Amino acid sequence: MKMLITEAQVLSNGDISFKDFEKYGELTVEQNLSYDELKNVIHNYDALFCNKLNIDKPLLDAAKNLKYIGECATGYNNIDINECKRRGITVCNAGSYSTNAVAQQTFAYILNHFSKVSFYDAFVKNNGWINSPVFSPVVTCTDELAGKTLGIVGYGSIGRAVERIAKAFLMNVIVYTRTIYDESEADFVSLDELLSRSDIVSLHLPLTNDNAGMFCKETFSKMKDGAYFINTARGGLVNEPDLAEALISGKLSGAAVDVLTKEPMDKNCVLKTAPNITITPHSAWVPYSTRKRLIGIILENLDGFINGTPKNKIV
Repeated sequence: MKMLITEAQVLSNGDISFKDFEKYGELTVEQNLSYDELKNVIHNYDALFCNKLNIDKPLLDAAKNLKYIGECATGYNNIDINECKRRGITVCNAGSYSTNAVAQQTFAYILNHFSKVSFYDAFVKNNGWINSPVFSPVVTCTDELAGKTLGIVGYGSIGRAVERIAKAFLMNVIVYTRTIYDESEADFVSLDELLSRSDIVSLHLPLTNDNAGMFCKETFSKMKDGAYFINTARGGLVNEPDLAEALISGKLSGAAVDVLTKEPMDKNCVLKTAPNITITPHSAWVPYSTRKRLIGIILENLDGFINGTPKNKIV
């Protein structure tokens, strides 16, 4: 089997080895292959391991020998699934590998917003404490999480992990999801009710044609004044100019996003200069332990495909 890893640079900075792939065949590792570069060579490979490259019909037309695509992520909206199904190409993703990491980063945002850790750190390092007349200068507003209402949009493994952490902080949790789990004790509500009641709204759902841009001017207008907004899911869920306007107007007290509609960030991205926003470069999933787990799942999926029992199969 001839295999190709297209975007090794985001999977490892040298701290994780791809050597275990080699027992399944001949492996080529590319650090950051472009779409056009992949199109020129994809005919050489039986198996492809990708992350965010767009695997569309024109590219699949050139993939004469391709039998397997390993999506190196949970989301697979970058792959034309219907076309893969038509061609008999098996696609497997790496579900749930980043659950703990993304839930952790969600609360890193929340804690930083309400405890103002980075603000106070900067205050001290700019000599604010040295020049303070009191031992405990109150120079910005902080708040407790206990009693706050967290609205979780999407209730997969990450949404449920965020719920567990929130309850440890004695927060109230409400959930909006299209799939209601009868066995769950979660407080399921409509989207409008979630928006109107939540002090914090956090997105944890996949991007589809139906929900693209669902968080827009209308959605933000239904949120509580001063609410905090978080997106660690997919950038396409949010209308970025509308989010920027909600921050500029003060409708939202702040926001944190780990994902954008265009990645890497465009130099003209409206969120870059918006007030009270924290932006991280799609990094919630990158802890070492998380990436190591991801590689293990990818290898298990490949082993299952070769042995006729594929795991995490999308099609």
